[in-house]
Amino acid sequence: MTNALQYICDSEGQTVSVVVPISFWREIMAERETAYLLSSPAMKKRLLSARKRQDGISLESACEKLGI
Repeated sequence: MTNALQYICDSEGQTVSVVVPISFWREIMAERETAYLLSSPAMKKRLLSARKRQDGISLESACEKLGI
């Protein structure tokens, strides 16, 4: 995977845009979403609590319960 950015310049040589590989863009967006969620003390507490949980059901069980 390459994260090489491509810069687009106008006729005067000024950079006007950047092309970002989709994998890199998704990584950036995931980091922004995580930072946003962690900015709320209540949400941060919920996320950290959920991360520590050990109980749950498998994806297959969830799909079966939802009828999908």
